Amino acid sequence: MDHRRLALTLGPAALALLLLVGALGDSAAVPGLGARTWYPPWDLAAGAPSWLVTGLSALAWLAAAAAVRSGLRADPSSLPSARTMLIAGMLAAAALTLVPPAGSADHLSYVAYGRIAAAGDDAYAVPPADWRGGLDPVAGAVQPPWQHTPSVYGPLATGAFAVVARLGHGSLRLTVWLWSLVCALAFAAVAVLVHRTAGDEAARRRAAVLWTVNPLLLGQLVLGAHLDVLAVAVALGGLLLAARAPAPAGMLLGAATAIKAPYALFGLAVLWALRRRSPDQLWRAVTGGLFGAALVLVPAHALAGPHVLDQLRTASGFTSIASPWRALVNLLELGLGAGAMRPAVVPAALVVAVIVTWVLAPGLIGGGSGPRTEQQDAATAALLLTVAWTFCAPYALPWYDAMVWAPLALVVGTGSLSWQAISGLQLTVLARSTVLALAYVPGRVVGLSPTVETITLGLRRYVAPVLVLSAVLAALRWARSPARQRPRVP
Repeated sequence: MDHRRLALTLGPAALALLLLVGALGDSAAVPGLGARTWYPPWDLAAGAPSWLVTGLSALAWLAAAAAVRSGLRADPSSLPSARTMLIAGMLAAAALTLVPPAGSADHLSYVAYGRIAAAGDDAYAVPPADWRGGLDPVAGAVQPPWQHTPSVYGPLATGAFAVVARLGHGSLRLTVWLWSLVCALAFAAVAVLVHRTAGDEAARRRAAVLWTVNPLLLGQLVLGAHLDVLAVAVALGGLLLAARAPAPAGMLLGAATAIKAPYALFGLAVLWALRRRSPDQLWRAVTGGLFGAALVLVPAHALAGPHVLDQLRTASGFTSIASPWRALVNLLELGLGAGAMRPAVVPAALVVAVIVTWVLAPGLIGGGSGPRTEQQDAATAALLLTVAWTFCAPYALPWYDAMVWAPLALVVGTGSLSWQAISGLQLTVLARSTVLALAYVPGRVVGLSPTVETITLGLRRYVAPVLVLSAVLAALRWARSPARQRPRVP
């Protein structure tokens, strides 16, 4: 089988299908942006039925997964040069900003919170539907079921939304386009970081397959315009800077945490990487990093106001439909009563994540054929922690996997683990991301025909949780396989 040809054919085909979904305009996959304008994003306002955009989206994700798998199996020397793939990835990201975001309506919530904050009001206390009577052209566009939910995002995320909203001057289409550009730039920044830190040409090509030209990520993060891509770009920058500049690295890691709280895991990965330093060096590095993080986190939360953590505490008890936790919680609450398990969900998930971390650690931290640099150690630890958390978290959405794909590409690029040693984990991550992408087509809870709603919700409720759990078990099996247990050469 010619894996190179498959990758080079299916990848562009997947992106073309995703572009078509966005270009069709307002549908079950694409929230409408109002009257068309001369500036992007452009769409045909075709009024596509839900079955069409659902089918196109599903085909796109399947083609994307097959393209990545073929790229992973192809001989790196047969793939285009790393520079060519870097340019291709950036052009693809730019093209995806020319059509309306697809796959969810999260971007409308982002710009709504930004619009409220830019006006000087508290996005953590005022729901979009209540702000200015729900009649504002930007804040009033939030989709069900989030119209009555204040911001659940970190203070720097809301600050970024506010800057974009201010530049959008009350135009929903312009504000959304500006946010899409931010997401595309963040995606490109990760691609450049991964490219520049990779060890050689073969490693750069392999890393590019995992991030830069990965149509799954381009579709979820750029076309989907999700905040996670900004968080991962900032976190990755902090991780790569930590070995030589602890304070600036701490600022970046603090900023990533102030965008989305789970990105604090990258800070833990950096602490692990510093463990071999002398006590004096370790003390200076840790205190410098913590000072840098505090320099960002403290004023950001202080300026955001007293309600900045309210919705985060509320959301911490949620379970997504495609997560195995939802089935467990529903079963237990039959006897305990509705909502009884909500306070226990995150603690239980953390316990399971710690166990998974312990099982995976020999295969990742203990893997490899020689000593690692601090940068390689940090990348490997970040991969370990993010896999354990995302695989075990009670709230799982496809774009959340960005925090796994970035350190995975970094580990492969820097040679922290051999390509062969980590191949099983790569395929497990790919399978999980594909299952979640398929589970959430077309992406909205409005505009679905009864048949499409039955099929998509059935997949999300009954099939996806089993497959997501299977991915966890597959990762554990990979870690405990004899090939992963060989001791490292000192």
